[in-house]
Amino acid sequence: MSSDARASGSRATPAESAASSLRFGYGTNGLADLRLDDALSLLADLGYDGVGLTLDHMHLDPLAPDLGARARRVAHRLDALGLGATVETGARYVLDPRRKHGPSLLDPDPDDRARRADLLLRAVRVASDLGAHAVNCFSGIVPDGTDTDTAWKRLAESLAPVLDAAASAGVPLAVEPEPGHLLATLADFHHLRHILGDPEPLGLTLDIGHCQCLEPLSPADCVRAAAPWLRHVQIEDMRRGVHEHLPFGEGEIDFPPVLAALAVTGYQGLTVVELPRHSHAGPHHAEHSLPFLRHAEQTAATASPHRAPAPQQAAPPHGAPSATPEGSSTP
Repeated sequence: MSSDARASGSRATPAESAASSLRFGYGTNGLADLRLDDALSLLADLGYDGVGLTLDHMHLDPLAPDLGARARRVAHRLDALGLGATVETGARYVLDPRRKHGPSLLDPDPDDRARRADLLLRAVRVASDLGAHAVNCFSGIVPDGTDTDTAWKRLAESLAPVLDAAASAGVPLAVEPEPGHLLATLADFHHLRHILGDPEPLGLTLDIGHCQCLEPLSPADCVRAAAPWLRHVQIEDMRRGVHEHLPFGEGEIDFPPVLAALAVTGYQGLTVVELPRHSHAGPHHAEHSLPFLRHAEQTAATASPHRAPAPQQAAPPHGAPSATPEGSSTP
């Protein structure tokens, strides 16, 4: 990456913000030590356009009583602050205090699969109350002793009622390819799409770091390939073959071409910074991430549109967990 692209500098100037065609947010899973209202106020003060709201015990607990009323209060607060939202469902222990991201949509026990599906149904209702532009979810890791065909069947069956609810609510369900999961790549997303018959509410969450980690295409080319189905974007730095979400400038991604691709494809949703392992310094990273992204966006706007993308190195084996599998059972 060029030194210009890595320079985060100070906050974006009013002129830079006005010229921006992208809308940036920050994920509350990277602000887990803050009360939700404090996190929202911080992001508004820093100039973010929105928030990726992870439903968790500390932030709009999806299992606590009066979820609808609490969601409507958050909706009023978002409106007052001028923030958009996406709803994220990747809380580590919200359903099971002993199993990270458990249970999943692939679990052998149908009751466990139903618990995960119920969380997604709750997330769709919350997203509707918030006016959020998408609900994010993922497949989960294939359980030991489960063959791949059975796992895909469980995933499709579990998502069917969620997609029906999403269609009724007018909120897309944006499935995220996650390294180490059954649905790990863009190709896997298309496999699911075809199994389900290409339902209209099924969309894609593209994590830019995951593209760098695992995909054969460059992150910018992933954006272009994903554009027709793109409903949500997460962004952070990352290295090839290592699933570790990094602050900007600490990985290998060349961000101006990625942001240029998002702008050219006409993506209108939030692009949300995803740093779940950095909550201990969440306000610091939130403050420095937005100017970095705005600067990279400005760099993209002034760069030659004919610059060839850097080739990707060989990808890890298809769907293989990485050295630091953040989406797995590893802490």
